[in-house]
Amino acid sequence: MSTEAHVIMDETAIRRALTRIAHEILERNKGIENCVLIGIKTRGEFLAERLADKILEIEGTPVTWGAIDVTPYRDDQKETDPKTAMDVNKELKALKIEDKKVILFDDVLYTGRTIRAAMDALMDCGRPQMIQLAVLADRGHRELPIRPDYIGKNVPTSRQEQIEVALTETDGKDEVMIFQNREEK
Repeated sequence: MSTEAHVIMDETAIRRALTRIAHEILERNKGIENCVLIGIKTRGEFLAERLADKILEIEGTPVTWGAIDVTPYRDDQKETDPKTAMDVNKELKALKIEDKKVILFDDVLYTGRTIRAAMDALMDCGRPQMIQLAVLADRGHRELPIRPDYIGKNVPTSRQEQIEVALTETDGKDEVMIFQNREEK
């Protein structure tokens, strides 16, 4: 079995997708008032920061942004200490998401379980007015009824394929790749 890799979004495509998502967020929310961007660690955090910068560039108005670590909330964790869950998201509590429009950002949407964990973490930190979801790549295969409001790129995949996002902040380059396993003949 060999693995074949293809770049499906380069640096330019990622930048354009973030610009489009920024405009869609501004249009849907009639500006950015009362909105908070929350990126799911690790890459979602950097995408949320970039999105905040893009909105500032477009609107001239800064938007609050932060990051959330969903690890203690994942349903594939054996046991989670509630104190650990609260400690992990101290920064998020400081953002005061109560009655705010939260735009949650993740790099890849797959089964929806990470997003469910993020919503649980958000609810532990306050009661937002609403939660919207933005993703750089949506690959399908949902196991939960979760749908993104903003999508950088729809990438229909098989379960044997994988999508990987590389960002300058963590990987030294910006690209989204799809990996396909091929049987050798």
